[in-house]
Amino acid sequence: MRSRSIFAFDVYILCATLALLTVGILFVYSSGLGSGGEPLSREYVRQIIWAVSGLIILVCLSFVQYKSLRPWVPYVYVAGLVLILFTLLFGRVVNGTRAWLGVGILGIQPSEFMKIAAIMVFAVYLERAGANIQRIPYLAAGSVLFLIPMAMILMQPDFGTASVFFPIYLGMCYMAGARVRHLVFVGASALLILVFTMLPAWEIYIHGSRIPAFAVFSNPRIKLLVLAGLGAVALVAMVGLLMLKRGYFYWIAYAMSILALSLGASLGARAAIRDYQLMRLVVFMNPYVDPRGAGWNVIQSVTAVGSGGIAGKGFLQGTQSHYQYLPEQSTDFIFSILAEEWGFAGTLLIFGLFLVILLRGLYIAGNARDSFAGFMASGIVAMIFTHFAVNVGMAIGVMPVAGVPLFLVSYGGSSMWTALAGIGILMSIYQHRYRY
Repeated sequence: MRSRSIFAFDVYILCATLALLTVGILFVYSSGLGSGGEPLSREYVRQIIWAVSGLIILVCLSFVQYKSLRPWVPYVYVAGLVLILFTLLFGRVVNGTRAWLGVGILGIQPSEFMKIAAIMVFAVYLERAGANIQRIPYLAAGSVLFLIPMAMILMQPDFGTASVFFPIYLGMCYMAGARVRHLVFVGASALLILVFTMLPAWEIYIHGSRIPAFAVFSNPRIKLLVLAGLGAVALVAMVGLLMLKRGYFYWIAYAMSILALSLGASLGARAAIRDYQLMRLVVFMNPYVDPRGAGWNVIQSVTAVGSGGIAGKGFLQGTQSHYQYLPEQSTDFIFSILAEEWGFAGTLLIFGLFLVILLRGLYIAGNARDSFAGFMASGIVAMIFTHFAVNVGMAIGVMPVAGVPLFLVSYGGSSMWTALAGIGILMSIYQHRYRY
């Protein structure tokens, strides 16, 4: 048994976090300047306030014994759901999404805090399930803990925030020892749902003419007939597996089930996705389909990133941001401003700082004192990685625009507090990793 000090912070994570907060404040300030250098926004002042208050949250959580949080987990989870429901009924609409509670410039986004609540409650579930997570009923039952908040957030509608829950779920299940083939089934089904939902729009906007074979994705009657056929093949394969005990029958049923589930779910997905959200998927493949509309953000962001070169144009010397070409430039596309002003060298710095947090987070998860702590840590790492990958992917045009902020850097109090609360829990797990 090793003793510990209450001041035994993970210095690497702490320094990387402070560095990212500083970079975020600098570029939120830069994003608020006009073409003549005049301030157009004081968002950086609020960013400083949120950073300081978030650091207080981090420190407080790091000193709390993480096990003392466990009895409160169900209440935190239910409270989060209630807040999201209240937001759906009485929330403020911003950019077409009813996701905010507050008055004037003061507001919170409960769906951000729900990520931490879902991670904590799922960690409790995984600890209780143990090795049973390798069984499909336990895996499916646990997914409900994520599906409920995801469905409620999709009703706002906020596709970007809802989508973050999915990789967190997969990452935590993997760390808990779930079978890879089960997780591949879930991941492949989700990906194909997105593809099948998008193909009719691709056919119209990008290909430019109807493709007879694609009628299965747009014609409900044909889709039902194909679903019946896929179901029949899967059923025959299952019978063959039971009677002949040949492994290839299992994989036939596996593949047909993925296709059937994805095709059927795409019916509901198309009904739920708004037209502007569908266009985001279309312009991801070709932003010049709508260069002055849905594709504008992607085109301007890629232009900003590419114009930065190796060393960038210099801090406060960016043109895309100061001439206000980038919508949501202090939030969704803060990375584009950074890449333009600090260039490839600056982006490597950001990559390196996030890599420190992610690697140390994995170390903490692997050396946690108990499985509850390990699962929580892995969920927080998955959350931070997803925000980083999606936001940077949006900025460089390799991911659809999903409205996911860059943790610790993008403007916004709710996302910052969520990230710092998660890092505070990591610190608590690190401090209490020894039995004493």
